[in-house]
Amino acid sequence: MDPNTFPTKGNLILAKNSLALAKQGYVLMDKKRNILIRELMGLIQQAESIQKEIDSTFRMAYAALQMANIKLGISLVEEISYSVPVEDSIRIRTRSIMGTEIPLVEADTRPAFPTYAYYSTNIALDQAKASFEKVKQLSIKLSMIENSAYRLANNIKKTQKRANALKNITIPRYTVLTKDIQNALEEKEREELHIDQLPGTLLEAVEELEKDTFIQKVLGDHIAGKYIDAKRKEWHEYRSQVSEWEIQEYLYKY
Repeated sequence: MDPNTFPTKGNLILAKNSLALAKQGYVLMDKKRNILIRELMGLIQQAESIQKEIDSTFRMAYAALQMANIKLGISLVEEISYSVPVEDSIRIRTRSIMGTEIPLVEADTRPAFPTYAYYSTNIALDQAKASFEKVKQLSIKLSMIENSAYRLANNIKKTQKRANALKNITIPRYTVLTKDIQNALEEKEREELHIDQLPGTLLEAVEELEKDTFIQKVLGDHIAGKYIDAKRKEWHEYRSQVSEWEIQEYLYKY
């Protein structure tokens, strides 16, 4: 048996503190989950917008490239493509959102100088180059957003598991433990003071009063009888009332 479950005042304080800490942890996990979900939804919207822009830009780029192939010839366009420099300006940093490290991808956005001569080409090649440059920048941004969304989704899943563990396991466990220890301590105190179990309802209290000849003798038969009748009536009136909880719980079920 776990020593921390023994019905002592020290264990009661520990159980109450653990319960308060678990509830506070659940609130924090719930807030973290909501913030991460809000960030994720924003990234998803950005990704959808950028993907549409990439698709339209790709269509424009391939149309311009096709026109350049027709006007300049495939061989010349292919030869010019070998002169395009490798992209080496990409830099990756990270930032934290509620403990989730997400990437910040940066690249040189200045337009690159053409690697071909103007006299041997035409505007179709310039349009294709500009469109593919735009696709490159959009692809870099999209990769950053998609990677960030993937990391946020993983962290949301972990946060949800922790919140569920606190809500469904830890909090109920310490709630029951606190109640059990408290009941055990109260029972022990009643035993030490020679106090029997108190009535659980007004009807039980009235029935105990009827059995107590000493109280009835002190009050007098007339007053005691009137008091008992009044309390019985009060109990029956209480029993006939429908509470708000009963309406919410049973109205739509039955």
